[in-house]
Amino acid sequence: MPEQKLVVAEKPSVGMALAKVLGCRGRRDGYMIGSGYIVSWCVGHLAGLADAAAYDPSYAKWRWADLPIIPETWRFTLDKKKTDQFAVLQKLMRREEVTEVINACDAGREGELIFRTVYHLAGCPKPMKRLWISSMEDSAIRDGFDNLRPGSDYDGLYHAALCRAKADWLVGINATRLFSVMYRHTLNVGRVMSPTLALIAQREAEIAAFEPVPFYTVELDCGGVTFSGERVSDPAEANAIAAACQNVPATVRAVERKEKSEKAPALYDLTTLQREANRTLGYTAQQTLTYLQALYEKKIVTYPRTDSRYLTDDMEGNVPALAFIASVLCGEKEPETVLAAQVCDSGKVSDHHAIVPTKTAATGINISDLPTGERNILLLVAQSLLRAVCPAYRCAETAVTVDCGGTSFTAKGKTVLDLGWRAYAENKADTVLPDNFTEGAVLAVDAVRVKTGQTAPKKSYTEDTILQSMETAGVEDLPEDVERKGIGTPATRAAILEKLVKSGFVERRKAKKITSLIPTQEGSSLITVLPEMLQSPLLTAEWENRLKQVERGELAPEDFMEAIAAMVRELAATCAPVPGGEVLFPSGKESVGPCPRCGGNVTENKKGFFCENPSCRFALWKDNRFFAAKRKDLDKAAAAALLNEGKLHLTGCWSEKTHKTYDAMVYLEDDGEKTNYRLEFDGKANG
Repeated sequence: MPEQKLVVAEKPSVGMALAKVLGCRGRRDGYMIGSGYIVSWCVGHLAGLADAAAYDPSYAKWRWADLPIIPETWRFTLDKKKTDQFAVLQKLMRREEVTEVINACDAGREGELIFRTVYHLAGCPKPMKRLWISSMEDSAIRDGFDNLRPGSDYDGLYHAALCRAKADWLVGINATRLFSVMYRHTLNVGRVMSPTLALIAQREAEIAAFEPVPFYTVELDCGGVTFSGERVSDPAEANAIAAACQNVPATVRAVERKEKSEKAPALYDLTTLQREANRTLGYTAQQTLTYLQALYEKKIVTYPRTDSRYLTDDMEGNVPALAFIASVLCGEKEPETVLAAQVCDSGKVSDHHAIVPTKTAATGINISDLPTGERNILLLVAQSLLRAVCPAYRCAETAVTVDCGGTSFTAKGKTVLDLGWRAYAENKADTVLPDNFTEGAVLAVDAVRVKTGQTAPKKSYTEDTILQSMETAGVEDLPEDVERKGIGTPATRAAILEKLVKSGFVERRKAKKITSLIPTQEGSSLITVLPEMLQSPLLTAEWENRLKQVERGELAPEDFMEAIAAMVRELAATCAPVPGGEVLFPSGKESVGPCPRCGGNVTENKKGFFCENPSCRFALWKDNRFFAAKRKDLDKAAAAALLNEGKLHLTGCWSEKTHKTYDAMVYLEDDGEKTNYRLEFDGKANG
């Protein structure tokens, strides 16, 4: 048999694109073959870390006493829906004619984990190569296969990916079980999700606690130009200033003119594009990523999951052609000057360069045929490139200060000198001042008014602003030379936000065309009871930095995992319920009555009636000897009478002694540890 090279992609669609470029025309079940290559795919994560019950069947039930659960050796389990494709890959990897395996999964942390997990579970001993490309264009694919790298070059990336998965497992499994059992309510806790929720909850708490402070500003109208004074907090003072200016001319004291320059914004990385799409189009971070991924697989844009906003130096010669393509896509005039060098800096590019349109975008598609979401995202990417290669925006800013009635007032305006990159941006109309103001000139005051305002709280987070906070978490507190700061990565932040919404901790609330992220009652309650180590954005940013150190080989994976394990051990050993915290997580069940021990709600389940307070062990069991002996059921109505009135009138009770029936009053007695029933009939008591 002739030798074959096995190529493993992350998705079938990508595998098909690679197969076409490599000349694999033979279609088989789960792979393509031809020209010395076999191309197959993973269909995303074929396997993942096994659940806790895989280590001990008793872990299937959540118990506080079992925590912390820290595996000595880690186990993986196959996705039950994808076992057939794993079997295909395992068989292909073991073929004698397959001499090497090429990892062609997405060129990032998760892509590395997806491939290596399958590679190891299949027990593959074949040499491993890595395809690392930033575009799905045919030319980029061919160039990538001509320059395959040893798989070992990405061992650090794999170790970081596996550490991330294990750390999320340890924190998620242990913290979720701990707090769910502690408060008798399912509470999903995550290493990255919880600090993000903390940011959102903290913002809403600040808004709720904010008390607006009124302020007053005196304004002068001089020939259509408005001059404003300083804010004052006393309305009487503002009225006095206004009164002093009535029927008094204003004298120009100073005219200052400064030229200002604003550099073109850098190209988009994933986070800045998600923020812009949310701000201008209302797209969620996940929607933007979905549209962008589709454009990437259609070979129209470059790799989406990037944290770089520059191109590499060797791309400088291609920038003018890309700018022309961008202008065609946008239906705009091509920039007169293309400053290619200002968008190229290899020193600022990590795994992948910034997101830009590909050359295929000019010939391979009709933009009007694209779905609306994809078309809008493509236009944002193209506009970003047009702005980035343009000269700076230049303007002259003029400030005129006048004196009137013993108080100074100022008016400001701008005059555009060179539109520069703003020719491709939505421009707000700037205030333009007349250019005939001179020092010492006297101006007639046409009107004087006192404008009332009040301080405003911060605004609720939108996906735009929460992404910014996630990206910059820890910036001020971590060392300047730290490479990765913030919560999560560009590739994971959208999924984190979606999980918060799906878990019921955050809701999207739309008002006046703006969709805000608001913590639910349950989300706010969770942050109230979580310890600092689980909700600190700074600590999570530090974990991300350490993962980057693992990726670069500066920190041993074992050391990273031991630190996570130590945190989990401390969590299990030191955490205790917050006093009164049980009221934060109502079950939503109908209350049968108040608990005679703690006053909490008693609700019904299959076995009886139980207090919802996890620290209170009060229970009325449906299966109890007292009622069974009298051939009576302790149903909901009976329990409600005992809890609300302390007594229950029973008729037709069976007597085991006389084999006759009788009527009696049953009283509930509870001493804080045990629950008893007392009978009264014919003026006598019977326990």
